Amino acid sequence: MEKYLYGIDFGTTNSALAIYDEETKEINSTIIIPSLIYFYHQPGVGNTPNYVVGEEAISAYLNDDMKGRFIKSVKQILSRSSFTETRIQNKRYNASDLVAIILKELKQRADELIGQDCRKAVIGRPVFFDDDDVQKDTLAQTRLTKAAAIAGFEEVCFQFEPIGAAFAYEKTLAKKENVLVADLGGGTTDFTYLVLDPQKVGSKDRKNDMIANGGIYIGGDSLDSAFMWEKGTPYFGKHTQYEATPGKVLTVPKSLFVNICSWEQMNFFNGPRIKKDIEDYYYFSRNDRKFKNLITLIDNNLGYSVFQAIEKTKIELSNTDTSAFSYHKMDIDIEEEITLPVYEEIIAKDVNRIASYLDQFMLQNNIDPKNIDSLFLTGGTSMVGSIQKLFKNRFPHVNLNSGDNFKSVAKGLAYSGYLFGD
Repeated sequence: MEKYLYGIDFGTTNSALAIYDEETKEINSTIIIPSLIYFYHQPGVGNTPNYVVGEEAISAYLNDDMKGRFIKSVKQILSRSSFTETRIQNKRYNASDLVAIILKELKQRADELIGQDCRKAVIGRPVFFDDDDVQKDTLAQTRLTKAAAIAGFEEVCFQFEPIGAAFAYEKTLAKKENVLVADLGGGTTDFTYLVLDPQKVGSKDRKNDMIANGGIYIGGDSLDSAFMWEKGTPYFGKHTQYEATPGKVLTVPKSLFVNICSWEQMNFFNGPRIKKDIEDYYYFSRNDRKFKNLITLIDNNLGYSVFQAIEKTKIELSNTDTSAFSYHKMDIDIEEEITLPVYEEIIAKDVNRIASYLDQFMLQNNIDPKNIDSLFLTGGTSMVGSIQKLFKNRFPHVNLNSGDNFKSVAKGLAYSGYLFGD
């Protein structure tokens, strides 16, 4: 009977699974799905699941008139002790339950391809789930371990995601190199500095080759949130004024708009008290048209579709100098040209934080740029122009390499079977 191992890159935006044949020592295929879950507005009948995962979640969300519960970036709640559970159709889901739904979907798809029930996996994890906070990191690791068990995995090892990316890159090398790997995903940016050697592919002990690793809690979602704050929220009434008392005009609290800059904060609006406050602001603003957009956004669960428009703008600006931030749904009309310099200014704070952390990482680990033979960038956020400029400016003498930005980590994780010590 064939022996298989799955390499799983559970990501903030996308998740991938590489199927590794331990007998032929080759990867058979790689599956990738968006890390999305949609719970239907109406509960399932009998044992039928009331949710769909991945690409189907998007179409179901739209076909269901966006009335159900759409969940994205679930990876980001793993380290948050404030998140204990959420209730969907009178059923409770904790963080592990939600992550397990995505892992289970990946496993089922892969099991169908190999015709077996594979229960062995190397699962990737960021170097730090939440900015070098040991307590939060431990919580996230525990939740992820539980999620893997719920999904049906019995033999599980964890590997740092940038190391997974490095092992995928190692397969392409002709000689030994000192490599700085940067994995820029939706939630985190992770760095690993290590020695890669094509002669050591599949070796059981790579500890001495791992020189340094570190990470920061900034990724593509951070860039999208910054864009939403600067360019999105004005269309949802950020500058709305209302008459608190006769003759006294105030601006609605900015805290309202912080909560539409990331999906996990959207639940903030579910409570009756905040809904009443929003209705009051709308009334006392004399039915401000842009503030009405905020009510439409919340009542119709439009958050994901707005962020899709932001993502489209970000991707286009990786290849062109201008893009349209365009969104037209349910009387919400946004049409604004965004130039590359404007976008770079919006995300500059987060890019600078990544740059500062990189400098700190190099200094603390005594890494001399002259000793770096090559850079390997992976993750969807690595394609952003400002990120490319950052690395080219910091290391002008070093070759900048990249693999498949969405599959390379999963493939490298699948090559990490040595962790089981078999």
